[in-house]
Amino acid sequence: MAGLRRREVLAGAVALAGAATIGLNPGTAAAATQQRPGAQFPPSLDFGDYPVVARVRSRRALEHLRVLSDRIGPRIAGTEGELRAKDYIAKVLRDLRYQVTVQPFPIADKFLGALSIGRDSWQTGSSPQGAQDVTREAVVVDAGDGTTLPDDLTGKIVLIAAVANKADAYLTAAQRGAVAVLLGRIGADPARKLSAFSPTLATPVTIPVLGLAQVQVERLRERLAKGSVTVKASAVHHKNLTSHNIIAERPATFPGKDDGVVMVTAHYDSVPGSPGANDDGSGTVLCLELARVLRYLPTNKTLRFALWGSEEYGLIGSRHYVSQLSDPEAKRIAGCFQNDMVATSWDPAITYWLLSVDGADNATTAAVNAAAKRLGYDPRVKGPVARGSSDHVPFFERGIASGNFSWRGEAGPALLEPTYHTPEDTIKDNVSLERLQVSLELIGSAAYSLLRK
Repeated sequence: MAGLRRREVLAGAVALAGAATIGLNPGTAAAATQQRPGAQFPPSLDFGDYPVVARVRSRRALEHLRVLSDRIGPRIAGTEGELRAKDYIAKVLRDLRYQVTVQPFPIADKFLGALSIGRDSWQTGSSPQGAQDVTREAVVVDAGDGTTLPDDLTGKIVLIAAVANKADAYLTAAQRGAVAVLLGRIGADPARKLSAFSPTLATPVTIPVLGLAQVQVERLRERLAKGSVTVKASAVHHKNLTSHNIIAERPATFPGKDDGVVMVTAHYDSVPGSPGANDDGSGTVLCLELARVLRYLPTNKTLRFALWGSEEYGLIGSRHYVSQLSDPEAKRIAGCFQNDMVATSWDPAITYWLLSVDGADNATTAAVNAAAKRLGYDPRVKGPVARGSSDHVPFFERGIASGNFSWRGEAGPALLEPTYHTPEDTIKDNVSLERLQVSLELIGSAAYSLLRK
């Protein structure tokens, strides 16, 4: 035991001396040797881990997340929210002296709604088969699941929401004089809340029909329980939309040698009604914080960050990017670390999952597993296991090593927090600084190890 302790002290002293040569003062480097927050074992860092672990700060990343989630809010592909986020992300990366390229691509129209109650405004979906670009203001009538409707709904806005709604209740409400219909979905599982949506109607109607998130239904019914409620319901058809990828690059520091590219990526859009703090504001700000920390470190490979637009509508941004790569460009990519939902505060999400499309190990999952062992996080990390559903998929399909990294429930990588894709995906309700810090350290150390090869 004493011999082991002497070896640990010697290794730490050698690493601290080396860390000083790359700009870390002894106090900062010494702090990196302490047991990491949330780790079960003391670290055994290698030389390249020090400048990452000693510098990354989840609280710095949180400053960016406050802009994206609190200030901008929902970032629906091609709409104002996503465009504002794109401008903010590109500016941060340019200020860090990266070579930034904004890659536009066309996307489909969006049908969104808004519900205003006094000073509160909630984003919803709206039905393409309902009236668009209109606003209706009226008293709300709660019609339950729509099985029974009042004979006269003239001038009213009708709320219909339950686990199983009557399919044609919206049409009956329109025929009886309603000026708008609010459709809500209530999950059969009480632990799983449902998101806002754009309802598909079997029969078109000439009034706006909005699709509310479950929590929006609950909040509206809480108000209705206290008395009469008047709302403004708006439906907007967003046309001729363009989404954007933001690509930021810094070349290898050793000239005359092309050893490839390492990518660290995330998507910055969100679903209707959701400010997307964890999904995927957390992955986005992980990229921005690692861009700050890694920008001047020596590497044998090019460092490339990519923030994808329009992920939530079918991985559109990452698919567009990969489709534009020539075969030689694709072959240069040594690995793509995709970060999606890396900071949830949901208690059961105690496992950091390494997800590859086929469940096989590759350069990215192996690098994160190795980093977890060095940093003492190994017991919290599982995988690789098979799972798609994020922006690592187009890279895998092109033969590029890629993985998706995410905090999920212990029972399996499909076990997501109840606030997933809802208005409650906020910093306050769904972000853990500790888990964000672990994610930063794991991806930063793993990516830097691959950059040095």
